[in-house]
Parts: sequence; C-alpha cells; structure tokens
Amino acid sequence: MAGESDGMGRLVLGIAGLVGAVGVAAAAAASHDGNSRSLAAIAAICLAHGPALLALALAGRGRVLSLAALLLAAGTVVFAGDLGMREWLGHGLFPGAAPLGGAGMIGGWLAIVAGALFRRAG
Repeated sequence: MAGESDGMGRLVLGIAGLVGAVGVAAAAAASHDGNSRSLAAIAAICLAHGPALLALALAGRGRVLSLAALLLAAGTVVFAGDLGMREWLGHGLFPGAAPLGGAGMIGGWLAIVAGALFRRAG
C-alpha cells in the first residue's frame, strides 16, 4: 500500500499484526486442547494470512492490490471470528459467516493474481 492512502496502509498493517497475534495465541491454545479443530483452523488461517497482509501493507501498490488487502483482511477477520465465536460462545457471528469469510479470502488471493497480471510496467 506504499503510495496509497496512509490510512488504508495503516489499517491493513494493524490488522496484519492483530491477525498474527491471534494466530500465535490460537496455536498455543490448540496445543493445550488437542480436541479443538477450531483453534487449529484459526491458527492456520491467521498465520497464513497475517504475513500476506503485512507484505501487502508494506509493498502493495495500486487499487487492485489494495482491494486484495481489504478482501484478505475482512475475510480473515470474519472467518476466524466466526470460528472463535463457535469455539467459546457456542454460536457463530451470523449465518453464513465462515463461507463469506472464506470467499473473501479466496477473492483476495485472486485479486493478487489480477494485480500481477495487470500490473503497469514502470
């Protein structure tokens, strides 16, 4: 997001840090509760997407990669949030939250592909 609005880059950078921290905490919790598939899934999703968000926040350029960052960030937060709510409160964020979050993450990764294919030379 270098060169993009400073607020957008800071937002994605902050979410990257939060997602990374949640990933580490979920991995630690999962190591103590071997019966929780949700904690392991939260850890995997967050530890995979946190670094991607960090990279996009620090080096991403253009509208397409900004869109990718937003989709990845929103999708990760919704997906992991839904799994966490199910783990600790016994119900999800809202009906269809996990599939919506998953679709957002997939869309974010596909937007990165589009950004690579349609990147302006320069």
